[in-house]
Amino acid sequence: MPAHIGITTAHTDGTQRLDRRYTAAIENAGGVPVVLPITESDRTVEETLGRIDGLVVPGGPAVSEGLTGPLPDALAPLSPRRAASDRRCIEACWQAGRPILGICYGMQRLNALAGGTIYGDVEAEHEGAQTHSQKRGGTTHPVTLRPSSRLRRWLDAEALTVNTRHLQAIATVGDAFSVAATAPDGVIEAIEHESGRLFGVQFHPERMGDVTRPLFRAFLGHARTASVSSSA
Repeated sequence: MPAHIGITTAHTDGTQRLDRRYTAAIENAGGVPVVLPITESDRTVEETLGRIDGLVVPGGPAVSEGLTGPLPDALAPLSPRRAASDRRCIEACWQAGRPILGICYGMQRLNALAGGTIYGDVEAEHEGAQTHSQKRGGTTHPVTLRPSSRLRRWLDAEALTVNTRHLQAIATVGDAFSVAATAPDGVIEAIEHESGRLFGVQFHPERMGDVTRPLFRAFLGHARTASVSSSA
């Protein structure tokens, strides 16, 4: 049976939005995407949890927890409703042992909820930082995958050229997380939790086609295994 993967969404002016590339990435890797509602109901989260094997928290606006500096004017604030809903979903999956993949904002949010810190503006705060935002002229850059990381094993590569679409970045990793990949300027590009169930990437793998399909396939396989183990 294919893994069912919940995906949280953006929330603007009362409307939920999700880039089609997230659902396509799950489908192309052999999974079934489940678009989750923005909700204030713990019951809804609990019922939804029983229908998914893992969670993807996609890109979004600013993370406000654990900031080490001010946010740039170009970065929209996070909707309080989305902030609360995402937290409910993340914490419920975390506690239930469901694997979670955080992408861009999603990675930063996982890290902040684990007590890590976040640069408000990585280029202003991280010494020697390159341009990491397309809004400021960034394009692509290489990342180096740590030898012991699952990410390196999943992608079967020592390095990867990735897109760069972020103004914030992780300053310090949260409890039980470790760095899985870095950019040439030292900016953290991926993290993993010691439990083996929480992962984050700063780049956008849903935009990288065949290059990152092994990442989604591995995450789906991990979700299926974890789901079977938790229900046994």
